[in-house]
Amino acid sequence: MPFLVATSIGILAGSGVWLLLRPRTYQVIIGLSLCSYAVNLFIFSMGRLRSGAAPILSSNVGSLADYADPVPQALVLTAIVIGFATTALFLVVLLASRGLTGTDHVDGQEP
Repeated sequence: MPFLVATSIGILAGSGVWLLLRPRTYQVIIGLSLCSYAVNLFIFSMGRLRSGAAPILSSNVGSLADYADPVPQALVLTAIVIGFATTALFLVVLLASRGLTGTDHVDGQEP
């Protein structure tokens, strides 16, 4: 299972970086989204997701390792919401830039 998660994170990050280096703005936006998904998956996987663990501390605390950690899940949820907002902002800027320059090339000029 850890190998599958690490491979997924690597493929997402590699694909995102490859798209970031492309000359079209839409590809750059998709690359940013893929990189953010890779980071979210990395943060979530570092939170040691445990199934069957108690989410709330009780009075008879045995060991803190027996409980689920909600912080990585909260961080990923916040990052997803912020990622959607920035993607929407980038798309609006993309449409405005394309309307002003007539091209969707990153530097505004066709090669």
